[in-house]
Amino acid sequence: MPPSRTIEQLRADVREWCRASIPADWRQTEANASRDQFVAFQNDWLRRLNEAGWSTPHWPTEWGGGYSLAEQGVIFEELARAEAPRLVLHFISLHHAASTLLHAGTEEQRARHLPAIRNGEVWCQGFSEPGAGSDLAALATKAVRDGDHYVVNGQKIWASLAMYADWCLLLVRTDPDAPKRRGISYMLMDMRSPGVEVRPIKKATGEEHFCEIFLTDVRIPVANLIGPENDGWRVAQSTLNSERGATMVELSERLKVGFSWLWDELHDPGRDPGLLGAQDAYVADQLAGYATSLEALRLLVARGLADDIIPQNAGVLASVTKLVYSELLQDMTGFGASLAGLDGQLRTPRVASGGWESGVWLLDHISSWEWTIPGGTSEIQRTIIGERGLGLPREPR
Repeated sequence: MPPSRTIEQLRADVREWCRASIPADWRQTEANASRDQFVAFQNDWLRRLNEAGWSTPHWPTEWGGGYSLAEQGVIFEELARAEAPRLVLHFISLHHAASTLLHAGTEEQRARHLPAIRNGEVWCQGFSEPGAGSDLAALATKAVRDGDHYVVNGQKIWASLAMYADWCLLLVRTDPDAPKRRGISYMLMDMRSPGVEVRPIKKATGEEHFCEIFLTDVRIPVANLIGPENDGWRVAQSTLNSERGATMVELSERLKVGFSWLWDELHDPGRDPGLLGAQDAYVADQLAGYATSLEALRLLVARGLADDIIPQNAGVLASVTKLVYSELLQDMTGFGASLAGLDGQLRTPRVASGGWESGVWLLDHISSWEWTIPGGTSEIQRTIIGERGLGLPREPR
């Protein structure tokens, strides 16, 4: 159980720990890291956060967490403000996989995987498919019951860091004759199973973050089913909502850090102002707009962590927050890329353990498009906001 202390004491403790524990040169050492070096660094950073108690504040007490929403916000906020490395490799594990197991897993599944996740077990997510990206309910990967196993065939795409994963959160179709959302089941798949093939996808930034997963007669034990058969759509909502909770505190704070870098860069006395100087009226107007939007985002995130918010409103607010964050990220990094000019295209690669606002503006902007697509595109978020939040007529299906 976390020690008893006030919010102010917790903030001071996290801030002091960050000063003492974050490697000062981690961005430099990680800038050209190999795959093995990246994994080693991520695992070591997870170990340090575990020892301090900051890796899983959003988990229940019995599994190594127990912090209130306000306390979780403080921890994520201070880590972001201190420009700590992100647990990129373990994000799906600590948030999506853990949320799913805690919400719908069996006691045996939780006992097997939650401690392993804290110790570095890596998870990926097998949701999207080539023919069913944003329309998740249209997935076609098939699972057929064969005794104590399901036999799975199909393909997944855009699975983040699947080349490193030990396990996969997998959505499959178990009843092809049922309505789209009612014939889906949710399973845990061992990535070392025969018939699993992972192919990394090289992004426009040069990174290999996303992957394709090909499944050929993969046998998954029935004991690995999460929730009832054909109830996977409902279970999947807890997975998708987990990325819009307290972690948005960290993401919004990191975006504010990115704004400060943009400000510093513009006001660097050694910088050639080119066509757009720091005192240019257009630039000043843009900066003021970003500062205002960042404050609005901060207030949205804080409202999402409030104790009195009801579940229905929380779901709509999560969509508003995700929409605002992703489009502000895209807009601000695009502005940074325009200011950086041709020289900005020659900067060193983005650091894999950093955020989406590393200050390498061109690559940041290309990567920012990731956020307007996964977890529900901006168009889908607007539909949710309009139909569920504003009560507008449902879109014709």
